[in-house]
Parts: sequence; C-alpha cells; structure tokens
Amino acid sequence: MLILSLVITGCGRSAHKEGPAYKSQSVDTGKAIIEFTEYEHNFGKVKEGEKVACIFSFRNTGTKDLVISRATTSCGCTVPKYDTKPITHGNTGSLEVVFDTSGRNGVQTKTISVNSNATIPQVILKITTEVINSNNN
Repeated sequence: MLILSLVITGCGRSAHKEGPAYKSQSVDTGKAIIEFTEYEHNFGKVKEGEKVACIFSFRNTGTKDLVISRATTSCGCTVPKYDTKPITHGNTGSLEVVFDTSGRNGVQTKTISVNSNATIPQVILKITTEVINSNNN
C-alpha cells in the first residue's frame, strides 16, 4: 500500500511539472509560401537556332522569408536564372528561363524544377514551343 501511495504521489508531481509552466516554449517562425502567376509558358512557333526566354514571376504569400535553393531543368538546352536572395513576406521574385532551339525540331516540352524552403518544397514549371526547321518549311 505504501508503494502504491508513493507511485501515485510521484506521478501526480511529475504530471504537475509537465503542466504549462514547465513546457518548453517553441517559437513558430512562420512558413514561406511560393505562388507563381503562371506555371506554364508556350512560346508558340519559333525558328530553329533561336534562343527564346520567358520570366516566371512569383510572390511569397507566407510569413517566413522564401529562399530558392535550386532550379534544375529537364534538358541542357534550357537554362534557369534566379535570384538567391531571400524574398520577404508579400514581396515578389522572378525566374528567367532561356531555351536554345539549336538542333531541335518539332514540338518541344521542357520542365523546370524549382526547389525552395516553401511549404511545397518543389514546384514544376513547364515551357513548350514548336521549333520550325528551315529545311522543313
């Protein structure tokens, strides 16, 4: 009986220590949220050998600074350019994509994977075009 009384009393004390006064305080630093104005861009018809570019604009609608850590493409003919500086809450940024049509023919679809610290850590963007070869007018 004495042991049972000590166990119950001991549990009561530890439960009290676990109460709100003893809980560690965690700080919510917010979340970054990336929202692009468009996720796809179509260049239409272009001549083989041209370099075409577009800009994908985005906004950080979260409360934490947004940082793009990497942007990769599905092909070496497509090059992304972006600013690595943090984008604060409510501000905008852009990612430029340049596509070199040299050696290409017909409908081309390329993807750009954008990695960041946002709540959705990877966003896929897409560009398409129809490359017209001068020999196949």
